[in-house]
Amino acid sequence: MRYDEMTLGVMVLQAGCHEAAWRDPRVPANGGIDIDYFANLAALAETAAFHFIFCADSPSVTDEAHATIARRSRHDGFEPMTLLSALSSRTKNIGLVATATTTYNQPYHIARMLASLDRLSRGRAAWNIVTSGYKFEAANFGEKELPNHSTRYARAREFVEVVKGLWDSWEDDAFIRDKQSGVFVDTNKLHTLDHQGPCFSVRGPLNTARPPQGYPVLVQAGASDIGMAFAAEIGEVIFTAEPCCENGKRYYTALKEKAHTFGREDNQVLVMPGLVPIVGRTKQEASDKLERLHSLMHIDVLTGVAERWLGFVKDLRSVDLDSLVPDMLPQSNLFQSRQKLLLELAARRKYTWRQLIGYISDSSGHLMVVGTPDEIAQAMVDTFDERAADGFNLCLATLPDGLKDFIELVVPELRRRGKFRSKYSGQTLRENLGLKRPLNSFTQSCVGGSTSASDSNKAGLLSRD
Repeated sequence: MRYDEMTLGVMVLQAGCHEAAWRDPRVPANGGIDIDYFANLAALAETAAFHFIFCADSPSVTDEAHATIARRSRHDGFEPMTLLSALSSRTKNIGLVATATTTYNQPYHIARMLASLDRLSRGRAAWNIVTSGYKFEAANFGEKELPNHSTRYARAREFVEVVKGLWDSWEDDAFIRDKQSGVFVDTNKLHTLDHQGPCFSVRGPLNTARPPQGYPVLVQAGASDIGMAFAAEIGEVIFTAEPCCENGKRYYTALKEKAHTFGREDNQVLVMPGLVPIVGRTKQEASDKLERLHSLMHIDVLTGVAERWLGFVKDLRSVDLDSLVPDMLPQSNLFQSRQKLLLELAARRKYTWRQLIGYISDSSGHLMVVGTPDEIAQAMVDTFDERAADGFNLCLATLPDGLKDFIELVVPELRRRGKFRSKYSGQTLRENLGLKRPLNSFTQSCVGGSTSASDSNKAGLLSRD
């Protein structure tokens, strides 16, 4: 990968990222449960040499009020690992990013599924590591409430340590499959994890070979103080929400500096904020597209989605919508960084509740650009050149038309400016992102002889990149 070119991913959702997208006559209302719909999106993105498609997820219905649930299109989608396994056979080059929570999964399951996805896709898998942030997830797994914010991150750190250790169960050349000798695997190259920690007790080894990429690419979205430290230590691609370039530059610089303290290089930690582009051949055409979506929104969806992103700490059905948003709300145990971002933006722009609710509906706190191909491309280039981003994760308002328009109109402008590639440069997602393939943590620890897995674990080697 050339580091003067940006990386591009695309969020693939039912209908698109705008909450009214499913009502657009050109959008398939049943796209969330149609494999051909997703295969078409992946093929479009691959034709344009995008780096990856990104599947968000929550193992729960995410809304509280039935009035909101009734009008949203988010609750009939595929589980990401299953979907991307299917798409691995219908794509060749594009990366496949699956979201999986560390709060309500077990490390062995996730290690095995992602190793399988990496093998099925021949080295194109990535894991978006999240801690659960939706309050309704807890009750689906036998708990009344989500664990507190810091507890979720402590579990996540140990979870990732265990998963990486399991991926290292076998050395890269352990499976010799020698028919003549009858030896299938060299057990001298087998390492049993024997992890014992505060949250997990996992013996191992994993019952599948080491992933083609060593580890699938690790994606994270930490923005709170504890989340940012986690992202700097663990993440290789960082998905952020930042609508302001100056704040984006501060986050970018702070994250890279924090990553240095873990011995990591700048080009091994890629910051990719979300971008909501509404593109038209003229400025008026772009504005008209957004206004059409506004006309399809219902107040129950507007308020319900805003309540969720603000952490369910305020009943927006009872507020004076034309009053100013207060500087502070009760702290949420859910999306703390997003709540903080939205309240700071509302204070800076002196938003009323009506304005903030509309803003959340349109962008969810991401950078949004409504304009011509030249305007959108230039905004992206400026953000990239100002070192506020290494690339972008596109949150397109409608699908598939929004993706088609971006590829047809904006991508040529990016290439004309020398900021986006025209073909894939590697075989694996790591190669295409310019990320190093991690060494096996067990063999890394060997100096002139073998070291037991339990000794490696005690030495803390599993947490090293």
